[in-house]
Amino acid sequence: MRSVNALLVLTNLPDRPAAEALANALVEARLAACVNILAPCRSVYRWQGAIEAAEEVPLLIKTSSERYAALETAIRSHHPYTLPEVIALPVVQGLPAYLAWVDSETRGPD
Repeated sequence: MRSVNALLVLTNLPDRPAAEALANALVEARLAACVNILAPCRSVYRWQGAIEAAEEVPLLIKTSSERYAALETAIRSHHPYTLPEVIALPVVQGLPAYLAWVDSETRGPD
């Protein structure tokens, strides 16, 4: 089995329909093996000099580092925000079979 460089990518969407649409697009394009759509949360942030608050729907996206650039492009093209949060965290350890699955699901069909 080849080495897997898995990533956990975080982003937030303004509502559940937008979150589901993005999750489906990413998995369909094999840019993500799995996307968890979490419960809405309240975000407080500074935007253009003002403190803002909004309800958002967080996504946890599992992908490979090889697919990150294409994943980021897809998120930006489908995302309604001018400046979406896109943060990638390296997965340093995990169940080997799960990481192999992430790898296989983010590669094109052989």
